[in-house]
Amino acid sequence: MLAIVVAFLGLNAAYAELYLLTGGIRHARVGSFADAFYFSVQTMGTIGYGDMVPMSPSANALVVSEAVAGLIVSALATGLVFSKFSQVQARVVFTSTLTISPMDGTPTLMLRLGNERGNQIVEAQVRVAMLRTVRTLEGMTFYKMIDLPLARDRSQAFTRSWTVMHPITKDSPLYGVTDAQMRADELEFIVSVLGIDDTSLQPVHARHQYTSRDVVWGARHADVLREREDGTLVLDLRKFHDLETTKATDQFPYGRRD
Repeated sequence: MLAIVVAFLGLNAAYAELYLLTGGIRHARVGSFADAFYFSVQTMGTIGYGDMVPMSPSANALVVSEAVAGLIVSALATGLVFSKFSQVQARVVFTSTLTISPMDGTPTLMLRLGNERGNQIVEAQVRVAMLRTVRTLEGMTFYKMIDLPLARDRSQAFTRSWTVMHPITKDSPLYGVTDAQMRADELEFIVSVLGIDDTSLQPVHARHQYTSRDVVWGARHADVLREREDGTLVLDLRKFHDLETTKATDQFPYGRRD
């Protein structure tokens, strides 16, 4: 809105300078920039009080060009404002950390997503990609992006909370990787969410990036859902980023590391 106002005032100031150069505005003070500016605003705004009118061919030509410019500026401003206010912004929150802990006996990389809006994101899809520093046989160092397969990468209706999990099996790029190796390889994780807003039917998307320092071993995200005595479910968003330590197992002999 501020940019539109500045552009409107600047364009009128430019036309005021042109009116001062050409002259020909009846009832305007000679050499008065203020009168020329007010006449320009009245012309571009199609107000036309009638106190000041063009009285020369050059002034009339400027009025015609300013009328055309006013139509174009009004159309552009209307389109910009409409597109800005009609565009849906996704309010997807990501947990501050990733966790690695056993899930059904399998080490699993986990994170949690939350929808801060009261609506639903239908046909939501999530992707997790891992960036790692690799060195080729030719001695060149570059970042390699690897997609991590997820236990579930699609949800028909993403409402409040969604735990995204990547099982670290033998086929996983993270199989056998330790905390020290993660930091040495400068691993990064990019999470992206894409879906359709069920109210506006417009696509929404969100993205978040984690580093190896954001990975907590031997912990999982605390439960945010609880059931009341009457059977209703309560979502406690105050625990959204909280962690709980998991017990070490034979399949996952790691303790928690901050």
